Amino acid sequence: MTEGICRPGFERVAEAFAENFKSNGEVGASVSLTVGGETVVDLWGGVADRKTQSPWTRDTVSIVFSCTKGATALCAHVLASRGKLDLDAPVVELWPEFGQNGKAHVTTRMMLDHSAGVPALRERLKDTGPYEWDYMTERVADEEPFWVPGTRNGYHGFTFGWTVGEMVRRASGTSLGAFFQEEIARPLGIDFWIGLPEEIEPRVAPIMQYPLKAEDAKTPFLRDLATDKQSIPSLFFLNVGAWRSGGANTRAGRAAEIGAANGITNARGLAGMYAPLANGGGSLVDAATLARMAEVSMATHDDATLRIPTRFALGFMKSMDNRKRSLGAKIFGPDVDSVILGSAAFGHVGAGGSLGFADPVAGLSFGYTMNQMGPGLLMNERGQSLVDAAYLSLGYKSKDGGVWVK
Repeated sequence: MTEGICRPGFERVAEAFAENFKSNGEVGASVSLTVGGETVVDLWGGVADRKTQSPWTRDTVSIVFSCTKGATALCAHVLASRGKLDLDAPVVELWPEFGQNGKAHVTTRMMLDHSAGVPALRERLKDTGPYEWDYMTERVADEEPFWVPGTRNGYHGFTFGWTVGEMVRRASGTSLGAFFQEEIARPLGIDFWIGLPEEIEPRVAPIMQYPLKAEDAKTPFLRDLATDKQSIPSLFFLNVGAWRSGGANTRAGRAAEIGAANGITNARGLAGMYAPLANGGGSLVDAATLARMAEVSMATHDDATLRIPTRFALGFMKSMDNRKRSLGAKIFGPDVDSVILGSAAFGHVGAGGSLGFADPVAGLSFGYTMNQMGPGLLMNERGQSLVDAAYLSLGYKSKDGGVWVK
């Protein structure tokens, strides 16, 4: 059922990958690891499209949802490393319109660590809104912050694509998707797009939603979603125009540049993007920028959007251990609402459980993508089992403290 390569010493990863198909409901997926810049695992398998029963092949790609934020954040850091974007300068120096309604002192740093105060939009978006860049940046610029910017954090699950994305556009002079393609994806030789070319469409595996039951709606996030239509969770999740009604499986949804949500790649692409960051920065960023990228910038016990404890670096997630702190973990299983990595690691989870990250101490980059979404807000047992197998293969012993350690 699975194909690809697995170097000696990493058999645990191949075994966990196969077990996901056998016991954990995996339909189609890919997993890839590099260590020291060398590919040690590159596996794929299963069914790409249940309707046609077409197989998941080496070149199959899929929507990776919020893993896209890692790509968008990397664009900002590349520009910062080149001296073209000051993360601590007021955003209004490049984007004057954003300073409306109490946002004059917002910095790109705040945009990256989800403290800028615009995690959602209050007024209803038009259906095509998420596919129109100028419309979305105008809406974000007009929005009144939900809190004094910089004083707390709440995951900017959809708006991140236009807050950070517009800073990339203004600093670079080109669109987010074009900058990512020209300066990162193409030089690295990876299949990864923010705004998918039409000729790649036949390679895309349609995404399948997790079948959430009404009786599962007990977590703080799901309760807010169901009971308060003006809550941040509800606005973030529902006020997203046509994206909400299956946009990830439409040509319009995949062709747009949605820097928070519609990146398309596979595990090889995610691991390939993070490989330079696991090994000194390569030609992407200098050492100082790389060090800054990995540091925790904002953390809370109650994320205003996700309603769980979260820890963020500048545009990336850090290890988050909510096994004993999340109601979702009690309902859906211990790996839900967590992502447990090494302490130096940084990357990003995507809705349903996809993941890409770099661990500069381990020299490890990791990618996992799939078409059948799982439960919860962060990882689930399928992806976390692959992460665990990767660290165990490198001689790490325990994740009991919330991070993998030797």
